[in-house]
Amino acid sequence: MLRDIIKIDEEKCNGCGLWIPGCPEGAIQLIDGKARLVSDLSCDGLGACLGHCPEGAIEIERREAEPYDERAVMENIIKAGPNTIAAHLKHLADHGETEYLAIAREVLADRGIAEPEAEPKAEAGGCGGGCPGSAMKSFSAPSDSAQPAEGSAAVEQGSELRQWPVQLHLLNPSAPYLKGADLLLSADCVAHAVGNFHGRFLKGKALAIACPKLDSGLDEYLQKLTAMIDNAGLNTLTVMIMEVPCCSSLLGLAQRAVAAAERKIPLKMIQVGLQGEILTEQWV
Repeated sequence: MLRDIIKIDEEKCNGCGLWIPGCPEGAIQLIDGKARLVSDLSCDGLGACLGHCPEGAIEIERREAEPYDERAVMENIIKAGPNTIAAHLKHLADHGETEYLAIAREVLADRGIAEPEAEPKAEAGGCGGGCPGSAMKSFSAPSDSAQPAEGSAAVEQGSELRQWPVQLHLLNPSAPYLKGADLLLSADCVAHAVGNFHGRFLKGKALAIACPKLDSGLDEYLQKLTAMIDNAGLNTLTVMIMEVPCCSSLLGLAQRAVAAAERKIPLKMIQVGLQGEILTEQWV
């Protein structure tokens, strides 16, 4: 069947093993100093391992693969002990995979194993289930009462950020907060230049940030954006760039992703001046 599944670039892989806590299913193993996908059946394609690879060697591709088998995965999960069971159940819950979660709990019940209550604890001196800086989080919207009244003396602007992480390399195209979302793809410098960035441009949107001049792996950005459009079902894509020439390639990257995707979505471009003024805002 055609489905999302992990792809590993062995040339980029340095064998660090930092992705291991992100794959309790055991679909990826460290063999001969390289991360290798050892079983289509064990890879759910949700990409929990993506943010843990510092070299960008792991990505999601869509190809013909054996259907994911939750019952087979649970047989290996159970052997690894309660911490791995807890990590796997949390992984399914975080991604909204209620059907797989029900199967996993059914397997535990059939085996007479109680569902672990505690989440896995971080090892001393380590990051446990992955570095906290790339752990996926969704935030609720602030209430209107938490915002300063219009015309009041209060000047503090509440954050409109709805998820973590925000750096494009670390974003998982299958993250639940991207499903049907309006995505704001912003050049790194934009939020520092635009005074009302949160209230005017970020509110109600998912966020991805990138720098087309300094970031490596722009081809990975293209693949990831295309996957977000097709697999996450993005509703719209807005690109905010600075007026400097090097920033324009971020818009070009977004245009290529929209053209490459099977789904067609609206694309807006907003160009910002060096002092934060909006120079251009249009659908392209």
